[in-house]
Amino acid sequence: MANAIAPITQDVLTLPRKADQGARRNIVGLTREQLREALIEAGTPERQARMRVGQIWQWVYHWGVRDFAQMTNLAKVYRTQLAEQFEIALPEVVRREVSLDGTRKYLLRIAGGHEVEAVYIPEEGRGTLCVSSQVGCTLTCSFCHTGTQRLVRNLTAGEIVGQLMVARDDLGEWPEKGAPKNETRLISNMVLMGMGEPLYNFENVRDAMHVVMDGEGLTLSRRRITLSTSGVVPEIARTAEEIGCLLAVSFHATTDEVRDRLVPINKKWNIAALLEALREYPRLSNSERITFEYVMLKGVNDSDADARRLVKLIAGIPAKINLIPFNEWPGAPYERSDWERIEAFADIVHKAGYASPIRTPRGEDIMAACGQLKSATERGRKSRAQIAADAGLSQD
Repeated sequence: MANAIAPITQDVLTLPRKADQGARRNIVGLTREQLREALIEAGTPERQARMRVGQIWQWVYHWGVRDFAQMTNLAKVYRTQLAEQFEIALPEVVRREVSLDGTRKYLLRIAGGHEVEAVYIPEEGRGTLCVSSQVGCTLTCSFCHTGTQRLVRNLTAGEIVGQLMVARDDLGEWPEKGAPKNETRLISNMVLMGMGEPLYNFENVRDAMHVVMDGEGLTLSRRRITLSTSGVVPEIARTAEEIGCLLAVSFHATTDEVRDRLVPINKKWNIAALLEALREYPRLSNSERITFEYVMLKGVNDSDADARRLVKLIAGIPAKINLIPFNEWPGAPYERSDWERIEAFADIVHKAGYASPIRTPRGEDIMAACGQLKSATERGRKSRAQIAADAGLSQD
């Protein structure tokens, strides 16, 4: 019998707005309706507010403008009033690293002096931006470097949207007025696979994705956005209904015993409960399939028996399985599965009728690969033995 769905409780705070009423409010990350309400509260006549939202929206999210003075289709007096009450602020780029394979990693400073990381991965004919949703992570997955960092707080919607805007700045991707229209997108896809568990910050992630998916601004379609969860079961149906993007699940094991160690949230919502929720997702979200992420750990979850159990567990779910060679990090208590073992695992999955691509590690030389993100100022000091003990593993 599946675990009962219980309300989610998290001792995590989203940074509140400044108490100082004289402080300017950041409009980045506000939904259209939130921006409309903010403009009305600031004195914009209600009958004009919707039109003003459309004008400001296009300047900020289509043209990438950060200065109200440049919004030339607004009256000069109104631009001055906007600048007095609002700002267009993005995370600060502390460090930018470029891998030999072209991957770019951004260390970004946000309100409160905290830091998060985002990664841009260029590919043939497309590019993917991996964004963070929390400062740190509460899940403590034992194979993940980010999981060894303490959770600090949720990111605001503006801090999530801001990661995309910062990357577009760096890539020079904002259109130029008067230039021929260019349909080529350097950032064609977004994945919520960075630091944090997106479904433990649902409202801010939802609002950020509504901004990102808006057809008159950043214009990434819901089929170009993938949200990755470790299995926050009560929020999966809500994700389908209120966001509707593609879904990826950090699965990583085929028995509760192993998944309890690798992905501790499994102790709250086990494999049976998770799969029950996932079977409904494609119908609720009109998505084609779910991606199962499966990190390959030598001698832990990579046997032929694991592969056969995996395809049996997901039977009936439209799915593909991304096999991820473990990306090692200092102090990691695991090793990457041998390549021959990964290929044998993939072959079993493929013969069962599922796509089973083996993900090519990207950005390993700058610690930007899957599971390696961890902001420099928040790095934990756990030893290999401590991490292994947390994972219930022997170091013999």
